[in-house]
Amino acid sequence: MSAKIRLYVEHPLGRGQSVDLTREQAHYLFGVMRLAVGGHVALFNGQDGEWLAQVAQAGKRGGVLTCLEQSKPLQLPPDLWLIFAPIKKARTDFIVEKATEMGAARILPVQTEFTNSERIRQDRLQAHAVEAAEQCGGTYVPEVADLQRLDRMLDTWPEGRQLMFCDEAEVGSALRLASQEKGQPWAILIGPEGGFSDRERKRLTGLPYAHVVSLGPRILRADTAAVAALTMWQQALGDWA
Repeated sequence: MSAKIRLYVEHPLGRGQSVDLTREQAHYLFGVMRLAVGGHVALFNGQDGEWLAQVAQAGKRGGVLTCLEQSKPLQLPPDLWLIFAPIKKARTDFIVEKATEMGAARILPVQTEFTNSERIRQDRLQAHAVEAAEQCGGTYVPEVADLQRLDRMLDTWPEGRQLMFCDEAEVGSALRLASQEKGQPWAILIGPEGGFSDRERKRLTGLPYAHVVSLGPRILRADTAAVAALTMWQQALGDWA
């Protein structure tokens, strides 16, 4: 038995557990997807894996699901952060969605010297991460942090976390990742549309935990660069193998 509809819930999941639906969730399941009592939904909460649940009560303003059995264990992504400078709204949404699908554990928007956007809607971006996890079959939803300055992030960088610094000024350094040990905490840094400033580049290249890589001979858009960098890291050090 399986369910075509997947739903993220902020509720403990386990055999026989009842899950109360919000008004928005009830509208989606019963108004949009036309589920009725007895229908099945796959639930996940980022902690208890995926559970097959059955509709016990259905209404316009709410409903109740009952967990039947676990259909998939919790699958945690690698300990990988994606750090990027926000760009236009739709393309920032794209970065968050693809980072979720490709296995980032945490997504951190940062303000650099050349970042065009000075604010983000953290709650909206988090909702995009939830939707991406629902659609891609994941059982984990990465946290989308609020916007912070890159220099302040580097001031409090956690010990032991390596940094893949994607610099459009570098060419031919991608193979350095192949010599790194798997299973370590990492972060990927993607720059803004205007690139990094000379001051930022000097600081980043001087960090002992930074690994400067090239994403090829052509300058990529920021959203393309995020996908390319995540692919490169996953193939070399992630859980794709």
